[in-house]
Amino acid sequence: MNARQTGSRPLVAVIGAGNVTEEQYQQALAVGKGLGQAGIHVVCGGLGGVMEAVSRGCRENGGEVLGLLPGSDTQQANPWVSYPLPTGLGHSRNMLVAQAASVVIAIAGEYGTLSELAIALKTGRTVISLGAWPEVPGLICVESADEAVGRAVKILVSAGDD
Repeated sequence: MNARQTGSRPLVAVIGAGNVTEEQYQQALAVGKGLGQAGIHVVCGGLGGVMEAVSRGCRENGGEVLGLLPGSDTQQANPWVSYPLPTGLGHSRNMLVAQAASVVIAIAGEYGTLSELAIALKTGRTVISLGAWPEVPGLICVESADEAVGRAVKILVSAGDD
């Protein structure tokens, strides 16, 4: 087992906007579903939007979710987070989310997502983008939730994180 695993299951960080369109919510839900079905746990910021959708999809399909919350209250977590961790760090918690896993999936997003994406790339994480900041160099850009999950699983297996 390595430090980026929870139990015997690999961990993927999912980042994205707190306010999303229905299409973005459905994409995040599908990513969570695919990760859960693949036996992968999720770490995210634990709030709404992409974070809620990916948490829901993962939990409904057998996965667990670690929510790294910006505030000091576990009640901030969306109802699908398995383990809410209040950091009290505000936006600084983005660094923790970005470094919590060797693979990061970005879905939609604004400046908070951009900061996590930049930290992840700078620290050598693989970042898969599903509609988030595709112009940023170094991203693996994909067109669908299935493709995002497939790429993440392939990367984890090739790195021995399965």
